[in-house]
Amino acid sequence: MSIQTSDIELNVSGKNVYAYLADGKGPGILLLHAWWGLKPFFKQTCDRIAEQGFTVLAPDLRDGQIAKTIDEAKALMEKSDGDFIGATVFTAKDHLREMVKGNMGVIGFSMGAAWALVLASSVPDQVAAMVLFYGNEGVDYGKVTAKVMGHFCEVDEWEPTEFVDNTFAEFAKAGVDATRHTYPGTAHWFVEDDRPEYDSAAAKLAWDRTYEFLKAAL
Repeated sequence: MSIQTSDIELNVSGKNVYAYLADGKGPGILLLHAWWGLKPFFKQTCDRIAEQGFTVLAPDLRDGQIAKTIDEAKALMEKSDGDFIGATVFTAKDHLREMVKGNMGVIGFSMGAAWALVLASSVPDQVAAMVLFYGNEGVDYGKVTAKVMGHFCEVDEWEPTEFVDNTFAEFAKAGVDATRHTYPGTAHWFVEDDRPEYDSAAAKLAWDRTYEFLKAAL
């Protein structure tokens, strides 16, 4: 299907923040990128999701900066303002909800997955579906009402398995509809095709599952 893409500006606490919009004339998806910044991969991902019939908005949580290496990403992380990032996430959510006037989902990658959990537990009535790619965060899991799908590595140096185990155990305890998929032999960032960790077979499976999940949930 044909989609429309555009660059938009969000007003966050009086500051203009860039966001990328891929409009597939369907339910809203807020896409929250990993710590690298809003690199081309994430914009291309917005386009692919929009082609499945969704309206996808990806706010820039790094103020235009893009890290190409782990060390550069660590440096960006160290100087980032968590409060401002949070304000950006919630402003983008409000903008998307105003656009689509209906059900909304959120997809987060690594750092973005942590923010997805913050969002889904803070405004549970506004998030109907959440997809987590190799990221996690300690939140009040019992407040989440979204349907959840998580994609994780069997052994992940960046996201300890016991932490993920706890998150999904808490979801189960709270009665949250949460499905966790584990991909043996993969490493963190395995769906990002510009990373050495990219695993094409695992990435395809993860996306097939994600599209099916989102279409059913939204």
